[in-house]
Amino acid sequence: MSRGKFNFVSRGRRNAALAGVSLLAISAVPALAQEARRTDRVKAAVQSETASSANGTTKLDAIVVVGKTGGQPPETGTIGQPSAPYAGGQVATGAQLGALGNRPVKETPFSITGYTEKLIRDQQARSIADITINDPSVRQDAPTFSERDSFFIRGFSVTNLDTAYDGLFYIVNPRRSPLEGIERVEILKGPTALVNGGLGRVGGTINLVPKRATDEPLTRLTTTYLSDSQLWSHLDVGRRFGPEGEWGVRFNGSYRGGDTALDHNENEIGVLSLGLDYRGDRVRASLDLNHSKQNLNAPTSLFNAAATGIEIPKAPDGRINTSNPFEYHDSEHNMAAGRIEFDVLDNTTIYAAGGVSQYREDFLSSSYTFGDIRLVSPKPGDAQVDFGYNPQEIQGFSGEVGIRSAFETGAIGHQLNVSVSRTHNANNRGRFNPRALSFPSYPTNIYNPTYLPDGSVSTAGLPRSNDLHPFADLLTTSLAISDTLSFAEDRFQLTVGGRYQHIRSQAFNTRPGFPLAPVGERNYFFKDSRFSPAVAAVVNVTDSLSVYANYVEALTEGLTAPSVAENSGQIFPAVVNKQKEIGVKYDLGDVMLSAALFEIRQPSGFTSVVPGVAKPVFAVDGLQVNRGLELSAYGEPVDGVRLLGGITFMDAELAKTQGGLLDGNSVPGVPKTAISLYGEYDTPWVEDLTLTGRIVYTGSTYYDQKNTQKVQDWTRVDLGARYSFARENGKPVEIRATVQNVFNENYWASSARGFLAAGAPRTFMISSSFDF
Repeated sequence: MSRGKFNFVSRGRRNAALAGVSLLAISAVPALAQEARRTDRVKAAVQSETASSANGTTKLDAIVVVGKTGGQPPETGTIGQPSAPYAGGQVATGAQLGALGNRPVKETPFSITGYTEKLIRDQQARSIADITINDPSVRQDAPTFSERDSFFIRGFSVTNLDTAYDGLFYIVNPRRSPLEGIERVEILKGPTALVNGGLGRVGGTINLVPKRATDEPLTRLTTTYLSDSQLWSHLDVGRRFGPEGEWGVRFNGSYRGGDTALDHNENEIGVLSLGLDYRGDRVRASLDLNHSKQNLNAPTSLFNAAATGIEIPKAPDGRINTSNPFEYHDSEHNMAAGRIEFDVLDNTTIYAAGGVSQYREDFLSSSYTFGDIRLVSPKPGDAQVDFGYNPQEIQGFSGEVGIRSAFETGAIGHQLNVSVSRTHNANNRGRFNPRALSFPSYPTNIYNPTYLPDGSVSTAGLPRSNDLHPFADLLTTSLAISDTLSFAEDRFQLTVGGRYQHIRSQAFNTRPGFPLAPVGERNYFFKDSRFSPAVAAVVNVTDSLSVYANYVEALTEGLTAPSVAENSGQIFPAVVNKQKEIGVKYDLGDVMLSAALFEIRQPSGFTSVVPGVAKPVFAVDGLQVNRGLELSAYGEPVDGVRLLGGITFMDAELAKTQGGLLDGNSVPGVPKTAISLYGEYDTPWVEDLTLTGRIVYTGSTYYDQKNTQKVQDWTRVDLGARYSFARENGKPVEIRATVQNVFNENYWASSARGFLAAGAPRTFMISSSFDF
């Protein structure tokens, strides 16, 4: 089989050089620690230090800055340094809110969290999924050792394709987004038609905020070892230039490769990220260029499933891999994004942004099905294996222009936002029928897998990702307008507005052998327009306590009647998903507490018998209702103790089903209880030593709508430590060590979307970070 080459440098020389750099950096730590002078622990990302002791040395007293830090944009701008972190440094005090611009978290009438770059480094996060696990309302539904991240937010699927980059959609890596060049990971929960537009994203939206050069020069090298034998080196460099530091450059480059904790699984991942920015008196601009390449051997599949009615087997040992050693998934992603804004007045900013991306993937992978009818006298864990081959190219474009203005009319304040956006997402595939390929199918057992010899599957003569044809594309154009009215010295704020969207979706036949639909002919076309209103309010009861409520919507593509229906092929209007939410946020200064009650209603379709009609008729008469209570907390309640996490109680119900047969059943894959709790403790007995720990719990779920196939609950415990000190030149060094899944629990991490994803085994990580 012909595979793409990893084109950074030759693999043998690269691994040797990387091993040398990693071992040199890690081995240097003990010697440097012995010579290092005692330094005070960094308690937040922004600090000032004062006071002197009797011997003339400087004692560092932390002062957390709660206002603007250097390089932050004005109220109506977004380009510049992000908002200051909250106490503890793990979560931001503000976040980007799409068309609404940057907003303080406490005064935002939505549930939003911005995780900081400090948390990303401290948790040694590799991709978005390593950070979103801190939120109990977000769970990954793709296997750890697959090629992708994919999420369930508030019980609804949100793929990585729907992740925004600096507010722009369809330009991030559609499978897995690396975090080397990312400053913040922001999660906005609930439908987002008002602030972001687009299709889907019913449960929420994830936005990635790129790194920008800070006023202080930065050169940081981080080397990491991950079990079984992965080496990861990451260089982060930032500089500002010009008389007043107007020009900024931030470069991030990394390489990670080696054997993972899963049998036969090997990865090779390279990331290059360049962020340029300019901040003038009235003009600000940014340009981001990203490249990433991911090559995987023996990846696990997203599409492992179970037949109807069988008992879900116990999860296998997390190290066992059913994929054959010759299977692979190779991908490459390139992206460019730019943004510019101009302050027409001190309180009015016009802006424009745009981005393009290209993603290509080639793969040969297998998936298994429990209870497949081809199995003979199956034993526990037996499954049927099938291969998949379907190279893809995904191209994205996103553009936006708008204006933000803050002004007053009498005693009423206004924050007016108007924006026009356009996005295009195109998917290209090969002109062949994947189901007609003569690939072998064979039985296996997830506890004792069967492997085929190399050469058992040939892809010779099949298309590759550089020779594909149009398969599907989605084009959306929208106009958003909103006004946040504030009364009584901003004690009461009311946001009203909405977004008008025009949606066009089409698909083309790429599979030969269908006389009525020649290859290349359009076989699907959907077009619809709709205005999605929104209203949200927040009341600042006190300086510390705020109460909020919102009504927002999200659109999903109109459903199509199946071939068995009387009205086969009928395409229905866009589906309107509606959320009502109320919540409270209490800022204690060192701890932020929040609670949210929400209900999301999503229509669905089914066929039903109509008197006098020969076949069943399809209609959008079904309904799924997700109701939940979210409780969360973050901050530093006691000096040296930091907490982050919460608990989510969810009732996801099939409210209206075909004939009422499944009314009241639980939605598959959605647990009733989920807990994520992360903590850090600065030890008093060893200066600058921090102990870390995390507990993740996900309640039991059902695999099927009949609620007969149950998937057991699971708990994962992670433990770690971090030690920081300064070298003789005053530059900091940080050593981190983490053990994920300490007790090596075997569990099904997800049963969403009709697939089963096994959890990762015990995994060790150790890293050293040097500033120069």
